[in-house]
Amino acid sequence: MAFMKKYLLPILMLFLAYYYYSENEEFRPEMLQGKKVIVTGASKGIGREMAYHLAKMGAHLVVTARSKEGLQKVVSRCLELGAASAHYIAGTMEDFSFTEQFVAKAGKLMGGLDMLILNHITNSSLTPFRDDIPLVRRNMEVNFLSYVALTVAALPMLKQSNGSIAVISSMADTAMKAVSGIITTYAAPKEECALEIIKGTALRQEEMYYVNSFWTAFLIKNPGRTILEFLSLNTYNFDKFINN
Repeated sequence: MAFMKKYLLPILMLFLAYYYYSENEEFRPEMLQGKKVIVTGASKGIGREMAYHLAKMGAHLVVTARSKEGLQKVVSRCLELGAASAHYIAGTMEDFSFTEQFVAKAGKLMGGLDMLILNHITNSSLTPFRDDIPLVRRNMEVNFLSYVALTVAALPMLKQSNGSIAVISSMADTAMKAVSGIITTYAAPKEECALEIIKGTALRQEEMYYVNSFWTAFLIKNPGRTILEFLSLNTYNFDKFINN
């Protein structure tokens, strides 16, 4: 016990301090200047705000959502804000042929791809499951499988540019309206959330959380899980796995 108090606890405190507060690199808006970025679910909410922030930083943008009218307004505003270029391609992520065609068209419009921001989600009510298998299938197709399909389609361009992928999960804007009276919490400002997501993606952070409570962020960002993942991955022979 004396050994733990003298050596292990100070080492643990130093590790936690480094884990939570160290920054390898500071974000600079010029990191996004000239970058070629796709933003899905960009006609409203966090997606729209991310597009606006990226436009101010001088990025090339291709945005997508189901609403053609909404996307037209976003693209117009992006150009006003200083985007290097801005285009939209409207469509639904329930159509897997659209996902492949969309990435190819976006890459052609921008001449490549540096960042893929996956932000779209299907609309569904927050109600108990009532044997509605088609609803589950639609949720899985849009909220998961389309993310996989978009990523696979984008990987060749992202490998070439050493690019980044961001996957968004949030309770801001329209999502909070859908769960009003069910979840008693507050949505963070979408403009601020959008900027933090862009920063985290530009800095290639594995995970980032934007919450109002210090303790929520502290508990979510679990160093024990990171240590266990590291130890677990060291038990794999990845060379043999890849070559099989």
